[in-house]
Amino acid sequence: MNRIKEVLDEKGIKQKWLAEQLGKSYNMVNGYVQNRQQPRLEILYDIARILDVSVKELLVEQDNKSEK
Repeated sequence: MNRIKEVLDEKGIKQKWLAEQLGKSYNMVNGYVQNRQQPRLEILYDIARILDVSVKELLVEQDNKSEK
């Protein structure tokens, strides 16, 4: 899971603009934003650079507790 949508909203940036900056299609970026697919690590770093945030800010921390 990622927080790309939240970061875009916080910064007032449109998905179309991000897609243009990445050289990706709008549909590809929309898949990332809607968490239907996850970007490869190098793309995630590109997104972080473009949005001027750390990669860590784009990631959702997963709860690693095991169920009993």
